[in-house]
Amino acid sequence: MRAINGWRQVLLWPFGLLVRLWGMSLRFEASPDDLRHWTKKDEPVAIILWHNRLFLAAEIVRRYRQGRPAYALVSASQDGAWLTAFFALAGLHIVRGSSSRLGREAAMALVDVLRSGDDVGITPDGPRGPCYEVKPGAVIVARRTRAPMLLVGGEFTTAWRLGSWDRFYVPAPFSRVRMRCELITVDQLADRDSGIALVRDRLLAINPDQP
Repeated sequence: MRAINGWRQVLLWPFGLLVRLWGMSLRFEASPDDLRHWTKKDEPVAIILWHNRLFLAAEIVRRYRQGRPAYALVSASQDGAWLTAFFALAGLHIVRGSSSRLGREAAMALVDVLRSGDDVGITPDGPRGPCYEVKPGAVIVARRTRAPMLLVGGEFTTAWRLGSWDRFYVPAPFSRVRMRCELITVDQLADRDSGIALVRDRLLAINPDQP
């Protein structure tokens, strides 16, 4: 298991602080129904968001999920070590394992977190895409733990898009972000293939692409 320590971690600290302050500057807007879903804390949930909205993850947890730790899956590789150190500075907890296509090892790590009573965050099209393709792992984890899904929607008034495989969104500091949140219950995932299609359709609906 690779890890970042020493001077490398010191180098990451100002970047992590910058991203944290950047996220805090964003002006989130959400309807009362969306807020009710965001703040649902009576049971652990799987927070589901497209990979290109990942910039919002730490701020979602900070604003809406206070008191409930959220864990994201990061690979055990050297690249994953850098991401682990960065996420820790941004305020997220991490479980390490093979995240490729959210396979058996990754799914079991997330199942263990949910069964312990904490939330998990999943990018169903990550870590390498294709963009907006929901892989079965996210639905399998929710079905196995009977945890509801909180589908994340983020629509930006001003944002840059990177040249990565997912056209990653970086919202401009102090810009408005229209936040959406839909609840998917385990009963809606009774049929795996229908559940995958439902999650994809609803994520696309609440995350309109922007130029």
